[in-house]
Amino acid sequence: MRTVRQSRSPFARLIPGLLALALPCAFASLPAQAADDAAHAAHAQHASGATISVVDPYVRLSPPAAVATGAFMVLRNDSDSPRRLVRAESTAAKTVELHNHIDENGVMKMRAVKDIEIPAKGSATLKPGSYHVMLIDLTAPLKEGERLPITLRFDDGSTQTIAAPVRSIASTMAPMPHGNMQH
Repeated sequence: MRTVRQSRSPFARLIPGLLALALPCAFASLPAQAADDAAHAAHAQHASGATISVVDPYVRLSPPAAVATGAFMVLRNDSDSPRRLVRAESTAAKTVELHNHIDENGVMKMRAVKDIEIPAKGSATLKPGSYHVMLIDLTAPLKEGERLPITLRFDDGSTQTIAAPVRSIASTMAPMPHGNMQH
């Protein structure tokens, strides 16, 4: 379990806003669309020689009174060796943990995990009901469309900071097929 401590300084509240303004510039200030995010994230990581690409990151919009939410993404490993995501950090939450859902005697439960493996020449999908980054004790209510900074730390000591857009649950769900429905 990794706890990110917040300073009591009045300037500490400015940090998320400053990062939210600065990080989108690194991604060319494009709209928060999955295709654009994926293309620019892949370009940014490959340009720097990184072997892990972060594709389509997003944070699920939570109700205003909620104190926690999840961050989801696909981590692609272009190297010949397996890699592990070992930690995540964000100024948007006081505590950030890696989690997974497990079936315990027919009951789904969420549990913190030590790391998330990313196979060689493969990917790890962080998605609802599976592995994800848990943001606990949010520092402010989330707003759809804002971008939250999340720093990902890997087993080789490398880090990547992403700007994950906040998306509503409805915008992250696949459409239901209605082809043969009788009304």
